[in-house]
Amino acid sequence: MAAEPAALALRAPVACIVGPTASGKTDLAQAVALALGGEVVSADSMQVYRGMDIGTGKIPLAERLVPHHGLDLVDPGQPFSAALFQRYARDRFREIDARGLRSVLAGGTGFYVRAAIDGYEFPAGEQVDNPVRKRCARIAEQKGAEALWQMLSERDPASAAIIPAADVKRVTRAFELLDEGCSYAEQRARLSTIPQVVPALFVGLAVDPDVLRARIDARVDAMVEAGLVDEVAGLLERGFREGVTAPQAIGYKEIAAALDGEATLSEAVRRIKVATHRYAKRQRTWFRKDARIRWIDANDDDPGALLDRALDALAKGAS
Repeated sequence: MAAEPAALALRAPVACIVGPTASGKTDLAQAVALALGGEVVSADSMQVYRGMDIGTGKIPLAERLVPHHGLDLVDPGQPFSAALFQRYARDRFREIDARGLRSVLAGGTGFYVRAAIDGYEFPAGEQVDNPVRKRCARIAEQKGAEALWQMLSERDPASAAIIPAADVKRVTRAFELLDEGCSYAEQRARLSTIPQVVPALFVGLAVDPDVLRARIDARVDAMVEAGLVDEVAGLLERGFREGVTAPQAIGYKEIAAALDGEATLSEAVRRIKVATHRYAKRQRTWFRKDARIRWIDANDDDPGALLDRALDALAKGAS
């Protein structure tokens, strides 16, 4: 189903708090929601999965001081898409606004943020249940991700050139779009021309790369201390191996490999840190391209000062 072409009418713009993993956006988004009288909508493609809590940095239930939306929507391994998130997020924006409250979008998945706020139209192939997705999943399972990517390279070399061979999800999306007469590469190139249809203000958390790297390493160590291994083991026992071992499930697939005897725990932790560093770099690159974002210094550990800077940036954006 195509995205809504008309602008969404809200009494107050959505406050979007964006940035790379470990930048502090989860805590800041909640603080902004408390200050503005609002609720948080998570734009994180992995936090939608039930039971994947520690490894995704999901805010614990006991620490949620305002209602949080976008968490625990589906089981691990169950398909979920930006198209589905677009409809979900906009429904939440309407509901929150209708109650006289402010929506605060906490975004780590850049494409989910764009889908929620901008007039992105998704072809039918973006939906969850379709034969193309099932066929691609079968090929990846039987022949491997590289074989699936090679098939895409033959049909659409431009799209294959910008999608990692291991990223089965995006390779599959490229095949879906090809069946709709579209190209993943062309669609991605059009991102900068898509109009904004939801009133929103953007605040980005800027963290020095060295500081962010140290935070990521400390965060991964803390996740392991908090019980990440037990969380992954429990998910595997409940039959969620497909979701836990998916290429995009950083932290889960590495621990699963250790539990399967394919790596030591220390090696798994090292791999998680390396993968998270790379992911954070991709996030920074994505968000830096968005001229709407007002960046604030998030290098220090003073939550009060960070909140003041965020509120100031939102106020200046609204003026």
